[in-house]
Amino acid sequence: MPNLKAIRDRIQSVKNTKKITEAMRLVAAAKVRRAQEQVISTRPFADALANVLFNLLNRLKFGDVSLPLLQQRDVKTVAIVVISGDRGLCGGYNSYVIRRAEQRIKELKEQGIDYCLITVGRKATQYFSRREAPIERKYTGLNQIPTADEAASIADELLSLFLSETVDRVELIYTRFVSLISSRPVVQTLAPLTMQGLETEDDEIFRLITREGKLQVERETVTQTMTSFPQDMIFEQDPVQILDALLPLYINNQLLRALQESAASELAARMTAMSNASDNAGQLIGTLTLSYNKARQAAITQQLMEVVAGANAL
Repeated sequence: MPNLKAIRDRIQSVKNTKKITEAMRLVAAAKVRRAQEQVISTRPFADALANVLFNLLNRLKFGDVSLPLLQQRDVKTVAIVVISGDRGLCGGYNSYVIRRAEQRIKELKEQGIDYCLITVGRKATQYFSRREAPIERKYTGLNQIPTADEAASIADELLSLFLSETVDRVELIYTRFVSLISSRPVVQTLAPLTMQGLETEDDEIFRLITREGKLQVERETVTQTMTSFPQDMIFEQDPVQILDALLPLYINNQLLRALQESAASELAARMTAMSNASDNAGQLIGTLTLSYNKARQAAITQQLMEVVAGANAL
């Protein structure tokens, strides 16, 4: 006969676990809202910066522009920036981005190209450190909602590696936010910049909303229209100098956006994982409660039969 006390203790333990997972789900949902507000608030600056760079490059495309960040070199060494999380309990978020990084490393090895890693996040750092991969820099303990200062410090290191010709290309591997239940690891070339890299395609922003008591994601397609500068516009400075000053700022902004997308993906994955854990805990509580009631009913029946047997013996 099942132990009734053991079943009661198990039910209480699962209930306590469900309270924890539900609290973690609500915390992740609140942070996703903060992440979306940050993405929306930084978008006007990013759009304006991209528009200025687009027009400057258009103005100078027939001239002799020789800037370090636009210089295309023979690729011998690639710096791979892998952006992961510091914490677990977020489904397959970390494993997906690490797997994409391993795939990219394999592709570079097949082409005979050396690589070095810049890891952002404790999970990627621990994974590649255990495998003795060539890690150039490690960044852990960043804010869960990325800041511009953190992005600038990482971008400065990347620019130093590229401009000193230690590496010939810098690639970002991060997780692009798709929905609350879906994210996609992507590879983006951060340096050197090209004309195509500065042209912005149709983009999307996401908003976490509550509809009928349930959290949902609303996606909005944003088409950025590049407005051309007047042909008779006169620059006080040489356009090449302006471009040289703005390109590092553009790279900072691209890295910040990658960190924001990764943070939103991690929080959404954690929220989904905790929601699934809460649902599973509820189902387990129901199953255990049914088992407890059956065992209790069997115990009562057994006691009644013993009473009846005793009475008949008298």
